[in-house]
Amino acid sequence: MTPEAKVKKKVREVLKALGAYYVMPITGGYGNSGAPDFVVCFNSRFIGIECKAGKGKTTALQEKNLAQIRSAGGLAIVINEENINELKDELIKTFPP
Repeated sequence: MTPEAKVKKKVREVLKALGAYYVMPITGGYGNSGAPDFVVCFNSRFIGIECKAGKGKTTALQEKNLAQIRSAGGLAIVINEENINELKDELIKTFPP
């Protein structure tokens, strides 16, 4: 399993534990290139989560998509090994039931 796949696995576990709805869109082809790895609905809020591993950085297209989510009033975040443990607390604090 790649380091990024491990981050995605942990994000899935957090989202499932919170009872959040999520999809992992397929990009390229007929999909939306640059879309975040997770498109989430949690406590009536829209969240886009991009996963990275190590020193991985978002691409310009990913940044554009994350900015569009923020501009539309959603939360757009980048998760990696360093901040994965903060995801659950951040979602609950930001979007209380």
